[in-house]
Amino acid sequence: MADSDGLGEAAIAAASPSASAPGLSPSLGWRERLRAGLAGTGASLWFVAGLGLLYALRVPLRLCENLAAESLCGLKTQRHLRHLRVTVFLNSLTPKFYVALTGTSSLISGLIFIFEWWYFHKHGTSFIEQVSVSHLRPLMGGTESSISEPGSPSNNRESETSRQNLSECKVWRNPLNLFRGAEYRRYTWVTGKEPLTYYDMNLSAQDHQTFFTCDTDFLRPSDTVMQKAWRERNPPARIKAAYQALELNNDCATAYVLLAEEEATTIVDAERLFKQALKAGETIYRRSQQCQHQSPQHEAQLRRDTNVLVYIKRRLAMCARKLGRIREAVKIMRDLMKEFPPLTMLNIHENLLESLLELQAYADVQAVLAKYDDISLPKSAAICYTAALLKTRTVSDKFSPETASRRGLSTAEINAVEAIHRAVEFNPHVPKYLLEMKSLILPPEHILKRGDSEAIAYAFFHLQHWKRIEGALHLLQCTWEGTFRMIPYPLEKGHLFYPYPSCTETADRELLPSFHHVSVYPKKEIPFFIHFTAGLCSSTAMIAFLTHQFPEIMGVFAKADYVKAGILTFT
Repeated sequence: MADSDGLGEAAIAAASPSASAPGLSPSLGWRERLRAGLAGTGASLWFVAGLGLLYALRVPLRLCENLAAESLCGLKTQRHLRHLRVTVFLNSLTPKFYVALTGTSSLISGLIFIFEWWYFHKHGTSFIEQVSVSHLRPLMGGTESSISEPGSPSNNRESETSRQNLSECKVWRNPLNLFRGAEYRRYTWVTGKEPLTYYDMNLSAQDHQTFFTCDTDFLRPSDTVMQKAWRERNPPARIKAAYQALELNNDCATAYVLLAEEEATTIVDAERLFKQALKAGETIYRRSQQCQHQSPQHEAQLRRDTNVLVYIKRRLAMCARKLGRIREAVKIMRDLMKEFPPLTMLNIHENLLESLLELQAYADVQAVLAKYDDISLPKSAAICYTAALLKTRTVSDKFSPETASRRGLSTAEINAVEAIHRAVEFNPHVPKYLLEMKSLILPPEHILKRGDSEAIAYAFFHLQHWKRIEGALHLLQCTWEGTFRMIPYPLEKGHLFYPYPSCTETADRELLPSFHHVSVYPKKEIPFFIHFTAGLCSSTAMIAFLTHQFPEIMGVFAKADYVKAGILTFT
């Protein structure tokens, strides 16, 4: 952070007016901007298309004759001749021409409207507006006026907001991610759909290389093979490399990890392979502990072996949780958190919270929240919504909107409602999944905090806990929408958290499969050009219908309008 701040200050100092060299030319005028814009590829294509259109219409429009006649006649005579020619041309048109003209206009505007609507739902913006801002604003001088001074307060606020958005839009490893072979691949076999995106799997490959490799892998042939295996994109190639590593070293823990994650087709098979990985991982970890002070390379190797051991134990706990041995899973997680307290970034406490909720050990859940629901620690949907669930549990069974409207809310009910509002402000996508207003899919391997991906991951595992408490979902349904009345709009500042980041939609579209309809907050207003093209399509369709039904009357109207306009022009 210090380096980045220093670079930012240097850039500001270099861009400030006092640091600029004297004698520099001023900003370009409108002629230079127009010339530069016309030099672009798009303008050149439009210019060539216009010339081609004029060449194609030179015969019906009699351009050469008009130019020769206008050079011989006076200005008023020219107007009179043009008016006469167009009048004769209009009188020669049949009603079928007007039907074809209005019908074609309606068809083209309808196609533009359909494309605009599709582009808005896919990319969240208007195509016409985007093209206008990208290509027309530089010609009209909007670029210079939109740039503020480097040292101005507005620029400082924008940079602070952008830094906050970058930190808010960091992608995190899903603490409750499923097994690829035993869960994700079985889903693909049944439905034929891929639940994981390439971007999500690429992030997992980077995580594996970070956690399971180090600089000393070349000293052990099996680790060298596994280092290449984690970089492989093809699952069969990774599995084959894992077997090659086991042939070189039967105690290669990371090879067992890869086979348990990707080759095992059931949770039982995955647990068996993870137990073999645990036996090998503990041996390697004890050996690394004895050599950790010999050199920096041995310290790096110890960190790698620690990551492998923690990962194996955590996955064994998740296997026990999925197989119904919940108390065993809780014990493994508690031991992990005691033995490796610095590894809180792995969010093992979220696994523990879910298992304790399954045991209905609400006092233990409250004890975990008291430690991790702290103002100095990063929040998550699991933390905020679990806190809301505990407070809702005390009042939900007796809550009634009619009774509350008559006598008012009690202190416990106010606390529950405030907890729900806090959770909804942190992640507004979760209630739609808990209330089953949107269909759930398999959660991705990575999530974006406060995004749709985190909401799916939370609701996938915690919906059953909300259903188990009587009246909890009813209270959520009655109160969650009240959160949006407390948040300022536009979202310049939040109420209890930072303003909702604007980058969640883009990141969620990359993390979630294409068959899922991504939840967007705040809901975007329909752009002006969609309204405009819809109105244009409707009006031209109506004119086409009237022209088809009453061709003579519409033809008279069209000719009368032109004759009136021609008389005004001639006079």
